[in-house]
Amino acid sequence: MGTDRNPGTEKQSAERVGQAVEQVGQVVEQAQQAVGHAVEDIGSYIRIQREAAQVSMRQLARTAGVSNPYLSQVERGLRKPSAEILQQIAKGLRISAEALYVRAGILEERPAGQVTDAVLTDPTLNERQKRVLLDVYESFRRENGLPGDTPHSTPDEDVI
Repeated sequence: MGTDRNPGTEKQSAERVGQAVEQVGQVVEQAQQAVGHAVEDIGSYIRIQREAAQVSMRQLARTAGVSNPYLSQVERGLRKPSAEILQQIAKGLRISAEALYVRAGILEERPAGQVTDAVLTDPTLNERQKRVLLDVYESFRRENGLPGDTPHSTPDEDVI
């Protein structure tokens, strides 16, 4: 007992499978490029912030607890640092760890207003001071009926 095969139908199926495989390949390539871009982006961002803070690579590496060659590879986009290393780098640069997490693709960027931006980018404030200022600001906004940015706090916690 034989099966009836239509050579035209088999050819169309093979073409569709080939097209699907090609599309999957393109999606994978785009994802790889996006990951590569994020790594390059975080590295160049760290370099720009380090230079703006007038901190040498050696000083930042020591503060972050990494080797000088490793930090150099991060800045050139050859390595993707962990969240812990990013936190140490942020501390060494006196910038927001959240900003580095967003650049590295670890956190989603949240909308920030002028006040939030000003506090987060102020180089004279340390991370604790920035968080305290933003917590007070957000509690005042909630008190006035405006939405706050910190989902983990409740209005009762914000009473001063």
